Amino acid sequence: MKENKTLNQKLAELEKSTEWFYSEEFNLDEAVKKYKEAIKLATDLKKDLDELKNEVEVLSVDFSK
Repeated sequence: MKENKTLNQKLAELEKSTEWFYSEEFNLDEAVKKYKEAIKLATDLKKDLDELKNEVEVLSVDFSK
């Protein structure tokens, strides 16, 4: 089952993941796995933001009529 997270939840998760790389918990064994997870999350966020941008543009066109 796919979990539907909000943009804020995804951003918070990405921030937490990024902070891990600068923490004392960082280790090379987990770095590749966490990096791949962060890239996927960033890609998902970009997709969500692109969709949101398209919605805003459509609404802007509707209101300008």
